[in-house]
Amino acid sequence: MAVRPAREKEKEPTVTMTGFFNVLSVQAFTELLRAFPPLAAETVDLHHADGRVLAADVIAAEDLPLTDRAGMDGYAVRAADLFGTTETNPAYLECDGRVDIEHPAAFAVAPGRCAAIVTGGVMPEGADAVVMVEHTHELGAGTIEMRRAVAPGENVMLRGEDAMAGAPALAAGTRLRPQEVGMLAAVGATAVCVHRAPRVVIISTGDELVAPQATPRPGQVRDVNSHTLAALVRRAGCEARCLGIVPDELDALEAALREGLRDADVVLLSGGSSVGVRDLTVAALSRIEGAELLAHGVAISPGKPTILARVRGENGEGACRAVWGLPGQVTSAQVVMFVLGVPFLHHLSGRADAFDRSLWPARRVRLARNVASRQGREDWVRVRIEPATREPGDTGEGGGVAVPPPAVPLLGKSGLLHTLTGAHALVRIPERAEGLVAGSEHDAYLI
Repeated sequence: MAVRPAREKEKEPTVTMTGFFNVLSVQAFTELLRAFPPLAAETVDLHHADGRVLAADVIAAEDLPLTDRAGMDGYAVRAADLFGTTETNPAYLECDGRVDIEHPAAFAVAPGRCAAIVTGGVMPEGADAVVMVEHTHELGAGTIEMRRAVAPGENVMLRGEDAMAGAPALAAGTRLRPQEVGMLAAVGATAVCVHRAPRVVIISTGDELVAPQATPRPGQVRDVNSHTLAALVRRAGCEARCLGIVPDELDALEAALREGLRDADVVLLSGGSSVGVRDLTVAALSRIEGAELLAHGVAISPGKPTILARVRGENGEGACRAVWGLPGQVTSAQVVMFVLGVPFLHHLSGRADAFDRSLWPARRVRLARNVASRQGREDWVRVRIEPATREPGDTGEGGGVAVPPPAVPLLGKSGLLHTLTGAHALVRIPERAEGLVAGSEHDAYLI
């Protein structure tokens, strides 16, 4: 069956099979990626929830906290009794007893009275604030000197302030970090509904490739991409399985694709997108039922010869699967994965903000030298971030004015690894720019 061009959809760019490098912009390529739906839901226990994305709201069964509780060690008071209180104008209250964390108070706090309380203790009736113990002094005979005023609700965790019964404690689409896992535990959600983590199969192609443990002969190189791509996939919270090295033979490539597509959501095929072997990749895809070619080239450097295909059909859940033809050059493959591939995996995992670069880990830097570019493509420049400096100026402390740290571009061929191993981040040159000038400030996306 021939690989069909993608069906036309509103705002979804497509490519035909004619001509190599029918190059799409990065934005158009990203829209193709957005068209893939997030993966279906599964239930995981609390211990395996970190990094996953909620597929459904988590509803609180009861208020959290269940009642007003002290947020500090100190004294539960009526805030009105301390209006105008200062170090030089203290107030004096009589203490009616201590509130233990295990037992709520059996008494109410009347005007002019207070109760000693520990963090987490249930606020006694009548009290609406807590004075921290360091702002008080015991005078003896139950009299407490108060040296600071408090507002109603100050140092108090109010009933339902974290979550209210019947309302979402966490909304669908939330990525679960340790702090959200803590919220799940607090509301008793020991099993949660999350999007399934993508399963990714990695295939390296090329007659010149040998395993890392082998001694290469002249003309051979060790397989790097299987291992770097697998590391990137796992860092994105996804499952990675490497099928090893496949020779540049149509039958072998088709067999590897079929094996990968049996249980994968995404197949990353590195080395199959360059001019020399592109026909094998397209030919192998053409033998896969339900395959559609979506993109055959993207306006990005490094990484222009990138292929994207979609394979429809029943895959357990009936979802469509993605096949990427990544450049064989090690730097190109990693940059494409950072800019497009990893966000795509996050998108499949359910993250609505996966392609929002403003949320990517970044530092503001100053470019240390001019960098040329070519209009019509996005350039992603590897940079090394140097220690920050200070410029002369008055900050009030005589230390100078802080400026963004310098970023030194690491330019080199896309088949060399040292420009990545020496880099801390990538700086984007927009497609309409002819380069960036030394001293200009930019976001450097950490890698």
